[in-house]
Amino acid sequence: MSSVNIIVGSQMGSAEYVAEQLSDELNNQGIDTQLHDQPVFSDIDQHNTIWLICTSTYGAGDYPENLINFVDDLAQTDDLSNLKYSVIALGDTSYDTYNLAGRNIDALLTDKKAIRVAERLELNITDEALPEDTALAWLDSWIAKTGLK
Repeated sequence: MSSVNIIVGSQMGSAEYVAEQLSDELNNQGIDTQLHDQPVFSDIDQHNTIWLICTSTYGAGDYPENLINFVDDLAQTDDLSNLKYSVIALGDTSYDTYNLAGRNIDALLTDKKAIRVAERLELNITDEALPEDTALAWLDSWIAKTGLK
């Protein structure tokens, strides 16, 4: 397994920017990536890859608009026991729905028997550190957990 499908759920661009930075760094380390900023469930490989889902939460705990159809199709799937994945959730701790989209998609994938390869990374966009810097600092430990290198 040497590829990562990065699935983006972004309403305002923050999650997309984090995903792009991670994709660039993974590529720099010799790990192939495919970035899906308008993800279509049936178009994304589920074998010999790891899904890295990078999503913000929108509105009252909702998925970003570009991720809704993907999640609907995912919910209709019975068994994803061959799929390995991780989730990066972006949100604002001033809301009681902080990172709810990331938490919900993580739970949905677990319910569908997908294999979580690393604990969910939760990013607070109001921190002093930029979300992409925190995600990049986390990336090496994630790569080690996944066995990609």
